[in-house]
Amino acid sequence: QVQLVESGGGLVQAGGSLRLSCAASGRTFDSAVMGWFRQAPGKEREFVAAIRLSGHSTSYADSVKGRFTISGENAKNTVFLQMNSLKPEDTAVYYCAADYSGHWYYATYERAYHYWGQGTQVTVSS
Repeated sequence: QVQLVESGGGLVQAGGSLRLSCAASGRTFDSAVMGWFRQAPGKEREFVAAIRLSGHSTSYADSVKGRFTISGENAKNTVFLQMNSLKPEDTAVYYCAADYSGHWYYATYERAYHYWGQGTQVTVSS
């Protein structure tokens, strides 16, 4: 059974930084596509970033390009989301997700992911 556990959320002022972590257990993710999504109050969940460690592929939503960086450490079975220059509109619950089919073409699609974490709250104050 795959489990994903996010951590690192919190309250930060606009312009600040946070680093989210997603620890995977039950299966290594070196061949998986790992994604970060977020859901703000009253809005649908949206794609933020994705990574496939084999092949070193990454993808970002336009709204976070240049500010967020996704990375992973195979040895720790952990994926990170470094968030810099945070804005109030980044406030949301952030979810980690895993797609073990490894189909990179669908990396931005929520439905492609089979496993989800419980989410971590990120709040950016103005």
